[in-house]
Amino acid sequence: MGEVIKESIENFGLGKHEKGKSMFSKIGVVGCGKDGRSIVNLTALAGMEVVFVDISEERVQYALNEISHSLDTKIQNWGLTQNEKRATMNRITGSINYADLKDCDLVIECIRYDADGQRSTELRKEAFKKLESVLAPDAIIATNATTVIISELAADLVHKERCVSLHFPIAHSDARLLEIVKGTFTSPEVLERVLLFAKLVKYTPIEVQESSGLVSLRLMVTMLNEACQMLMENLTSMENIDEEFRVIYGQRYGIFQLADIFGIEKLVMLMDNMFNEYGDKKYKAPPLLLRLYRSKQYGMSSGRGFYIYDEAGNKLKANDLI
Repeated sequence: MGEVIKESIENFGLGKHEKGKSMFSKIGVVGCGKDGRSIVNLTALAGMEVVFVDISEERVQYALNEISHSLDTKIQNWGLTQNEKRATMNRITGSINYADLKDCDLVIECIRYDADGQRSTELRKEAFKKLESVLAPDAIIATNATTVIISELAADLVHKERCVSLHFPIAHSDARLLEIVKGTFTSPEVLERVLLFAKLVKYTPIEVQESSGLVSLRLMVTMLNEACQMLMENLTSMENIDEEFRVIYGQRYGIFQLADIFGIEKLVMLMDNMFNEYGDKKYKAPPLLLRLYRSKQYGMSSGRGFYIYDEAGNKLKANDLI
């Protein structure tokens, strides 16, 4: 029997075909903490090849395990099949080398905040410079930060026009809004491309001007501060405040539970940045939030925040130590 010859079917089509790769066929993520993993997850599920970079092989493996676990949860909730999970994981690659991002069309920086509450601006700037050294000149460099100004990160780069800020609210999987911030140097072409990216991952794009906290965080911390004030005044119980917030205003979670999901430690750091930026006390972390932060009761991630949670993240009861 003769040798089987394999040729691409596109060569025999009646029309002409573009042989170049499609836009956003490969996405990069720098930093694979909670936010980074969420972005890796949603882009891979959208059919894109994803490469993420973290600081050690241990962190890379941990991130892969957590992503796999989150996909298992989707399977249990009938939102995914085993074959779909396998295909999604095959599109994800972890690395400790920035050079592995060289073919990416878009790289999103998701570096975590420092333990002392600093915004990691210098670390992010360094990441942007490393990305510029390995990426093609037309590849987009983005940050997922809410209180770091994209123009500051782009200022020292050669190709400043390719930088943009993309904030994915990740409190729950149905919050499919993407805050897009055009910086001082961002070109109209880059803005147009990230608007397309939002549609490809089935997120609704919301254009926001450069500002610390954007829209989503400024709304959240203002409501949380008022809720903490009411609780400290013994106006009613924490559960009642959450119930009113949830039912009357049609929210999935109460404001205190939302803070636990977001992460108390992250909120305190972000609020400190916003207070320093605006000088307005409505952004300053209240004593109740600081008490949880200083005692390392960070919310769902630690099993204890405003509420107590089991290992699966299910809310059990209010925290009686508050």
